[in-house]
Amino acid sequence: MTDVESKLQPAAIETADADPLNPVWVRYLAAVAMTAAATLVAVVVEAKVSIPNLSLVFVIPVIVAGVGLGLGPSICSAILGALAFNFFLTDPRYSLAIDDPSNIWAMALLFVVGLIVSGVSFTSHRRAAEASTLRRQAAVLQGYSRDVASAGNVDAIASITCQALAALFRVPAVVMLVVEGQVTSIKRTGDLEPAEADLEAAQSSLATGTALHGGIYPHPSSRFDFWPVRTADGRNAVVGLAFDPDERPAEPDTQVAVVTGILALALDRRPSAAA
Repeated sequence: MTDVESKLQPAAIETADADPLNPVWVRYLAAVAMTAAATLVAVVVEAKVSIPNLSLVFVIPVIVAGVGLGLGPSICSAILGALAFNFFLTDPRYSLAIDDPSNIWAMALLFVVGLIVSGVSFTSHRRAAEASTLRRQAAVLQGYSRDVASAGNVDAIASITCQALAALFRVPAVVMLVVEGQVTSIKRTGDLEPAEADLEAAQSSLATGTALHGGIYPHPSSRFDFWPVRTADGRNAVVGLAFDPDERPAEPDTQVAVVTGILALALDRRPSAAA
């Protein structure tokens, strides 16, 4: 079993979320820090050299936040940049009051530019992230089909399938082998072990031939989403994914359908005992 699970280990490592700025508050803190650094640079430069359009310095942290931190921190940086420009670089200094009408336009323009840049940067980053996710998922599916083809028995196939599902969606996964209505084997990843409610939901999914979502009627206590896998010789399976309700992907069925299709073919062509 160790050899089987190790086949997908590199893919699992590559898909691990290693983003050090994952907590939301850290992202906002980073946006504030970048805006503070831009403010310091602007104040130092303005004290030594007369440079027009110095307010554009505050656009830099907005771009960086939009690309690397998300839309919220980017907008936060745009707001803070406009306020810092008004407080430190317009008369009267060290006050949010504005005497010169031209400074009102300058601050408003800086804020609008910041919002536009943050939106464009975030959209570009999101599209790049989606493209990267698609490439990663394609690589996982390619490796999964190759590894399943070389597996010697259904237990190995179930284990490889479970690892592939976990790598695809980065959530706990489970694969249950079912023969004549009885669960004969359970393979899982993560710390979430299927409970009785999950087993009932899995059996119901297989019996009805439909996908079932966890946490809702008719199985509100189930923590997994289940998809049935049926074969011609009655050696069936159910695959499950434990999504966070707040982070459930919009359309997981497309990738799951590829996995279940390969799994159904593999179960039809492999013996139940080790080769």
